[in-house]
Parts: sequence; C-alpha cells; structure tokens
Amino acid sequence: MRIRPKRVRTRLTLMHVGMLAGVLAIYFAGVSVLLFWQMGGVLKQLAAEDLETVKGLLFVQDDGQVGVREDYHHHTDWKQVEERLLEILGPDGSILYRNEKLGDRIIGGAPFAGEGEHGYSGRTARISDGTPIVLISRKYDLQGRTILIRVGYSQDLIWNELKETLFVLLLASPLVLAGTAYAGYKLVGRTLDPVTKMADRAEQINSERLNERLPVENSEDELGHLAGVFNAMLSRIEQAFEQLKRFTADASHELRTPLAAIRSIGEVRLQESAGAEEYRDTIGSMLEEVNRLTAIVDSLLTLSRADAGQIRMQVSVFPLMALVREAAALLEILIEDKRLTFTLVGDESLGAEADRLYVRQAVLNILHNAVKFTPGGGSISAHVRCKGLSQVELAITDSGPGIPVEQSAKIFDRFYRVDEARAGRDKGAGLGLSIAKWAVQANDGEIGVRSGPGTGATFWISLPAVGCASPNTKPPN
Repeated sequence: MRIRPKRVRTRLTLMHVGMLAGVLAIYFAGVSVLLFWQMGGVLKQLAAEDLETVKGLLFVQDDGQVGVREDYHHHTDWKQVEERLLEILGPDGSILYRNEKLGDRIIGGAPFAGEGEHGYSGRTARISDGTPIVLISRKYDLQGRTILIRVGYSQDLIWNELKETLFVLLLASPLVLAGTAYAGYKLVGRTLDPVTKMADRAEQINSERLNERLPVENSEDELGHLAGVFNAMLSRIEQAFEQLKRFTADASHELRTPLAAIRSIGEVRLQESAGAEEYRDTIGSMLEEVNRLTAIVDSLLTLSRADAGQIRMQVSVFPLMALVREAAALLEILIEDKRLTFTLVGDESLGAEADRLYVRQAVLNILHNAVKFTPGGGSISAHVRCKGLSQVELAITDSGPGIPVEQSAKIFDRFYRVDEARAGRDKGAGLGLSIAKWAVQANDGEIGVRSGPGTGATFWISLPAVGCASPNTKPPN
C-alpha cells in the first residue's frame, strides 16, 4: 500500500531527497566504474615496474633453471608485492619458474603470438582456479636464452580499494541526505509561504467580503501570476454577485409591481358595489397586469435558459427584409395609434444565416422600443444593407428623444432603463434589449446603438450574410 504524505511541503521534500538519492546512486556507480578503470591502469603500471624489478633479480641456477632473489623485496615499501604472482616461461612455453604465491596454478596459459615481443602485453585474465587477475608479460634475453616473464596481481586488490571507497561514500550519504532533507524542507517552506498566506486570506473571503484580494508578493513569478489569476477570478465573481443582486432586486420589483396592481384593483372593486360592466372593466385591468407579468416571466425564463446554455440555435438562411416586414406587421396597430411613419428600404435578395425565430424576437424587441419611445407623429426607418462581403446589417432609426452617450453602454443591461426623458407611460421591464443582444450574439452577430440627446437612436444588428456581392460599409445616419 502506497503511503502519500498529506502536505505538499513534505511531498516536495521527499521528492527532492529521492532525486538526490538517485543522483548519488548514479554518481557512485560512475565513480565505481571510473575508479575501477583507473586502479586497473595503476595496477598494470605497477605490475610493469615490478616486472622490470623482477628482471633484474633473475639468475640462472647450476641446473639450468631460472631463479629469483626474492629476499630483495623483504624491505620493499610496496606491501602488495607479497601478492605478486610470478611465472617465467621458456621459448617453447615450458615452465622455468613459478613463485610460491602462484604454486601449481597456471596464469595466462600458452603464450600467444607476439606476446611481450615489442613491449609490455597487458590484459585481464583468470588463473587456473578462476581467480581474476591483471597480467603483464614481456620477453627478455637472459644469458643468451629468451624468456617470457609474466607478473600478475589479483583483482581483489582493486575490489578491496573500491569497497573501502564506496563504504566511506555510503557512510556519508545518510548525513548528506539528512542535511539535504532539512535544508530542502526549510527552502520549500519558504517557497510555499506565499501560498500559505494566499490560502489563509482565501479562507477569510466569503460572499460579504468579495472585495478583498489575495496578497501578491512578486507579480513577476509563478506564484504572483497565480495570485493575480485568483484575484481576477474574485473580481469576476464579485461582479457576478453584484449583477445577481441587482437582477434579483430588479426582478422582484418588476414582479411585485403587477402583482400589487392586481391586488389593489381587486381590493378596491370588492369594497364597492358595482354592476357587471364595472366588474368586466376590473377583470380587464387585472388581465392586462397578468399579461405584463407573464411577459416578464417569459423574458426571465428565456434569459435563464440562455445563461444555462439550454437553447440551441436552429440555423437557416432567410431573407432579412421579409423578417423585418413581418415584425413590423405585428406592431402595426401600435404604429397606427401613434400615427407613426414606418419605412423599410434595402435589397430583398439579402439573406441572413442564423436562427430565424430568435433573430425575429430581437428585431421585434428593437422595433417595439422604437415605437414605444417615438413621439406621436414621428417616424421609424429600417435599412437592410451589406456590411462587407460576409455581414448583412439591419439599422432601425427612430425620431425619439435619443439616448445620452454615457448611457449607451448600459442600454443592453438587464432591467436597465434610461431616464424619464425617454420613458413613456409604459416603461417596460428593461429586458427586451438584453434578450435582443443575447439572440444576436448567439448567432455570431453584433448589436449596438448610435445615439445622442435629441437626435433619435439607431440600433443596428450585424449577422452572417448570404448574397452580399460588394462591400458597402458606410452606415446610415
């Protein structure tokens, strides 16, 4: 079962120590290989020097055998000479001499071609009992006889030195790792200290303290960037909360108004005796408020579904002029009651590629606003034209009081309404333009307004076009 430390500080420290242990293991392996290779070379060099010494100690005995004055080395400074393996061969490979350390064992076997003829022949080999050795051989002339001298040393000399070195390194490793763990733990703690401060501050932030932000010690490093991202997110959350509060308050107000009107009308009528005609008028007034309440609820449901991404666009290609004409027909009675002049100009062949139902709703909402805020006897014009090669634009201009420039940016906010100069008897709920903006943007389009006090207002919609042959980007006045 794998045990995972809970704290990041501990995990990072263990990871750091583990990586260092791995590096040390690789380092020790590399040191071992290098040390083995270097000590092998040193041993060969010493063996070659010892071979020269042996050559000077050789003599021919009376019986023709070769002897070595071994007592010479009793006072040598090189203690490993006692481990020397010495073998002397004749030209035919016959054994002329073996020292006591070698005994009956054989080193190197039969001479190979050219062994020791042009210098030292060095190699690793195994003696007859399997012991690995470093072997140096060379041919010499001894009193008219050619001999082959072989000097060997067991590789245990190398391994023993290597083991001692590794033992010292391994003995020091726990101290190194422990020191590294302590230093790493402190260093990681200092590195994560800004995260701890951010976490402490984040724990204190709630819905009532969304104006607070996380501390940023260094905006240039990764932790500073993380704090900046969180602060930006908190700003968006704060803005969303504020919008939600305003939305809730405005929605409550808009819903309470028709409900209060219905209750007031009903209570007043119940306090008085009236005939059927009076009751009919009362019910009619109540139904008007119910219709207003229904319209508000329908708009809220549309925006709620849009925010939740539950509305899918059914894209099709349709003539935009015909859609505007259809929307205007639905408002024909209101236009006639206010004696307004409505004109529609444009190319009948220009089409838009979008969801016709929601584009129709957007156009209807804009036209309804234009009719509502245009004084009696005024005019409304709609112009359909190409905007470049890929966009078709609908501009609806009224002759109303216009919209102040500072309020133009907020005109599409939910429940937002301009001042009383533009408001008539029926102010509406302030949701029509919000729905229009969503409907246009959901169809990859753009919407905006150009207006000023006393100059009327021009709302424009730009949608993906079908049938635009040439660009014409100058907007209507």
